[in-house]
Amino acid sequence: MIILSKLGAFKKVTNESRRFIKSFRNASRLQEISMMASNYRHSPLAAVFEDVYETYKRQTGGSGPPRNMAPLERSAQTAASEAVTNLERRLTWLATIAGISPFVGLFGTVMGVVDAFTGLGNAGTATLRAVGPGISDALITTAAGIFVAIPALVAYNQFAARVRVFASTIDDFSRELLNSMEEIPMRSSAAAPSSRSIPEGGRELPTRG
Repeated sequence: MIILSKLGAFKKVTNESRRFIKSFRNASRLQEISMMASNYRHSPLAAVFEDVYETYKRQTGGSGPPRNMAPLERSAQTAASEAVTNLERRLTWLATIAGISPFVGLFGTVMGVVDAFTGLGNAGTATLRAVGPGISDALITTAAGIFVAIPALVAYNQFAARVRVFASTIDDFSRELLNSMEEIPMRSSAAAPSSRSIPEGGRELPTRG
């Protein structure tokens, strides 16, 4: 269940993040991006943008160049950390299951062997009928422990690698967003005659190649 739920969650995160970054790069105004960000609630990139944009609005009232980039950078770092933490949820359970399952199987093996010797003692003779049930239980529990441990370990390693990729993507987006906001003063100076036509919260972003 954990593996299936994480697969579904990562698929949503990947698809929505791709659509959001495409929309972000095609947009020309912060307000435009903010309005569409709520449509990508599974995307950590949208969450980072919303936190940074909220800090920007508190600084500027929703328009004009940011007065201080440091609070924006801290907001981006905090939002990125929270997004990665959300992506890592329940991964420790997979690691725990992968580590414990073989020992649970081993415990079942020991109990099966004990049962086999108990059956042998009660029968008084070393026959297959006396030891067979205990040995069978021991082998079943051993196989069950391995059957659980292997997919849990493989899934944990794969998901951990995907989380690292997501973390790198979030960091790259944070830098791209902050760079765009740092360039707002240059854009606003160059476009001063037409700046009055930009609505509140609709400061133009620099064109992205």
